[in-house]
Amino acid sequence: MSPHLPLFLDCDPGIDDAIALGYLLCQDDVDIIGIAASGGNVSTAQVSANAQGWLELAGRTDIPIHRGSEFPTAWPTEGTDGHSSMSPIAEPEYADLTHGLTGAGYARLPQPATPASTISAAQAWVDAAQSHPGELIGVVIGPSTNLALAIAIEPELPNLMRRLFIMGGAFNYRGNTHPTTEWNVTFDPESTASVIAAFDHAHREGTHRVLPVIAPIEATEALEMTPARLRTILDAAPKPHDGTGEPSAAGERWGNWLAQMAEALRFYFEFHEWDGLGYIAHIHDPFVLACALEWARSDEITTTSAGSDEPIANGTRGTLPWATTICAPVDVELTGKLTRGETVADWLGRWGKGVNAEIIRAIDAQTFLDHLGETLSKGPHHDHEIKTVWAGAGTHRRSRTKPEH
Repeated sequence: MSPHLPLFLDCDPGIDDAIALGYLLCQDDVDIIGIAASGGNVSTAQVSANAQGWLELAGRTDIPIHRGSEFPTAWPTEGTDGHSSMSPIAEPEYADLTHGLTGAGYARLPQPATPASTISAAQAWVDAAQSHPGELIGVVIGPSTNLALAIAIEPELPNLMRRLFIMGGAFNYRGNTHPTTEWNVTFDPESTASVIAAFDHAHREGTHRVLPVIAPIEATEALEMTPARLRTILDAAPKPHDGTGEPSAAGERWGNWLAQMAEALRFYFEFHEWDGLGYIAHIHDPFVLACALEWARSDEITTTSAGSDEPIANGTRGTLPWATTICAPVDVELTGKLTRGETVADWLGRWGKGVNAEIIRAIDAQTFLDHLGETLSKGPHHDHEIKTVWAGAGTHRRSRTKPEH
């Protein structure tokens, strides 16, 4: 199938980000315009290396990786004379406890052999949208830093996109970072707030009819990977032969990819058990990506999923692939001493503002997890040129990554 769905992915691998990348590689109708590496689960440099490593393991060095900002948009800086400068006061707090020191759990990824793109993540967002006006699906499964910076470069960006899907936030729910906040938003709450505001403005002006989708953790935590599900995926995966007794490079390559995914998940299982949740893993990110793609493939247009000529009423209920939704005005708390980074939905209309987001409230988790498992088991349906780099004297360069958040 010829790729026809242009998609730009912003991620911070991260273990569940890696699973989302694997799912994306299995979609033969998607034109992957680019992947932005956002600091979050680990540093931007490590996130970029992880994204490259997962793609190289799958033989997909053709996909450009764009390195994002090193720090959140409002990160404080200070010069040696006490005046503002570009020198950061400290490193942000990363999620290495959750994903391991390198963000890949126990997985061992190839050392990046192909350099990342010289185009920044923010500029890559702009270029992708301008090259595919009205068609580009944008998916953010890490902090929104790069997208916020892209909108600063090109304020018309929301009008150029077909739709935006964001994994992040916690609405009236216990957090997974601070008591009421979710990691992606907590890492850079100003960026999430500015992205929501920009799309809100475009929607109110009538220049962008479709609401952005937000998938918060109270919905995505229903997506539990278990050792049994992982074993089913591995058992059903293609073996390194093609049925004729001859080795299959594609089968062996994808089998290796899944083996490293399993090692990453082993760390994730252990973290969730340590956190009192049992030997399972919440895999938020693959769902948001899959939901975006399945929505883009659908010919069915509803008022919540594609906008309408009439304003959408607060509390309007809708559906998205594998999910039910509610539309509401949304904002991010930026100054609260105890609640900075909390996403707030005005369910009762107390702000007197129009809706600006479609929020996923419930997910048919079992059906989606079955779909995800079948997709990963089958692997990519297309083959790409395998590119390897030799470091000299016939030795293929590889390095072992250490686990991280």
